[in-house]
Amino acid sequence: MTKESPTSTILRIGHRGACGYRPENTLASIEPAINLRCHFTEIDVRRTADGMLVLLHDERVDRTTDGQGSIAELALEDTRKLDAESNQKVPTLEETLAIASGRIGLILELKVPGLTYDACATVRGSGFNGSVIYASFLHEELQHVRRIDPKAQTMALFKRLPDDPGATAISLQATHVGVRIDTVTKPLVHRLHDARLLVFVYTIDKPAAIKRMKMLGVDGIISDFPDLI
Repeated sequence: MTKESPTSTILRIGHRGACGYRPENTLASIEPAINLRCHFTEIDVRRTADGMLVLLHDERVDRTTDGQGSIAELALEDTRKLDAESNQKVPTLEETLAIASGRIGLILELKVPGLTYDACATVRGSGFNGSVIYASFLHEELQHVRRIDPKAQTMALFKRLPDDPGATAISLQATHVGVRIDTVTKPLVHRLHDARLLVFVYTIDKPAAIKRMKMLGVDGIISDFPDLI
């Protein structure tokens, strides 16, 4: 899979691990993604009060753990005491890299500004064996990734499409774009492919929608139930 040539194989990508089966963004949720032979799993990265990088989607821990409060105001020691369902803990990025290395690729979604340098350093220091894509709706973070590692794979995420998403992604030197299911059309996919960008679509859990995305020619599908892809 390269920037120059869109893949003919649709990549199977687990969402927040494979969160349809196990608690999201936990080490346990990554195991079914591996067992289902996903090419990647997408996980969310945030920072604790003492600067540790952990997996969490929301700004607050309330929805996914038995605790309360903003993750940015909790030290790692306090975060470790939380139950993220089924006796799972909120894992660190370092722990995640260790369990995934050599087994599955990772899409690291950078959720807040200022994560890039530490995230890249953690990946580099881990000796991770596999493919990593740095993704964010915060496009400035992707520019930081590019400065740190000119060869890195980066994915510009879009909630609402700009007039020319390809031009936006190219200006960021991104290799991938991530778009919502309700924004995908065949002309859009063609335009992005013409710009030598790979197209990932999120988050799709219904077989009919997955079939439609395949017909439209996207390169990767992100799903809570990746075995449906």
